[in-house]
Amino acid sequence: MSRASAFSIKGTVMASLLFSPFLLTAASGQEIHFTPNQIMTWPTRRFEGETRYAIVEKSGQRVLEANAQGQASARYLERDIDLNKTPYLHWCWQVDSTYVGVDETTKAGDDYPARVYVARKTGILPWQVESVNYVWASIQPQGATWPNAFTDRAQLMALQSGNGEVGRWVAEVRDVRADYQALFGSTPSQVNGIALMSDGDNAGGNATAWFTQLGFSSTSTPPACPQ
Repeated sequence: MSRASAFSIKGTVMASLLFSPFLLTAASGQEIHFTPNQIMTWPTRRFEGETRYAIVEKSGQRVLEANAQGQASARYLERDIDLNKTPYLHWCWQVDSTYVGVDETTKAGDDYPARVYVARKTGILPWQVESVNYVWASIQPQGATWPNAFTDRAQLMALQSGNGEVGRWVAEVRDVRADYQALFGSTPSQVNGIALMSDGDNAGGNATAWFTQLGFSSTSTPPACPQ
């Protein structure tokens, strides 16, 4: 795969993956929680080099570590999530740094120390996928949204920005349907996959992110992050 093709796919990381015969069955109405150990078993999608994923002890808990040194690869899960039953996506994340001097609205600056994706199929063809990318931005302000530089089928949302919370655990809760409505004008009843990653391949940056408490819930209660 050419470098340009890999970048294009990175914008909609789930696009070709969501059409696999191995798609899991629809989730039940129970709370859905993905442990760090479970995430380590998810398949890896490599774009440029490979982000190093590991289970580490941090803040007294076992968490998932993602270390990118100019690389980009994602851990992804293909699974139907019923947003009527569990509409809220939640997780805790922490980063050790952000990237200096990147323009995240351009192809050369499409790198983030931490990302969490959700994606949904909009048709039967591989490119008929819409994805919401929740990112820890380096430059774009908190709350900003913008289309991915490679495809408008991926919309980005900066939940954190800059260095104000670097080195601290931050809890996130998102109403996925509300975010799809705001970004795509749609109100899906389900999404079909989730992924996370740390990447620095476009600008050659180095960053480490940690993730825990990833899952879907029927309530907007924030997760309990490590202290």
